Amino acid sequence: MSGALHTHASLADRAQTVATLTEDIPSPCVSVCRMDAQRAYCEGCLRSIDEIRLWSSASATDRKTVWARIAQRAQALATVAT
Repeated sequence: MSGALHTHASLADRAQTVATLTEDIPSPCVSVCRMDAQRAYCEGCLRSIDEIRLWSSASATDRKTVWARIAQRAQALATVAT
C-alpha cells in the first residue's frame, strides 16, 4: 500500500473510532500540510481549507461531521486507487 493510501486508510480507521466519542474530538491533522492539485483537500488529513480554518472553534458535533466527511473522502480515494 502506498504512503498516501496507508495514511488515508488510517484516517478512515480513526474516523470510525471518533464516531463513538462524545467529547474531546481529536484533530485529524497528521502533519502533512499540503493541498492537493485541485486545492480541494489537504493531502494529509483530507480536510478542506474551511474545515481546517474552522476546526479550533468547531463544536464536537461539527468536528464529528468533518471526521465523517474525511471517512467518505478516504473511501472514495481508495476506490479510485483500486
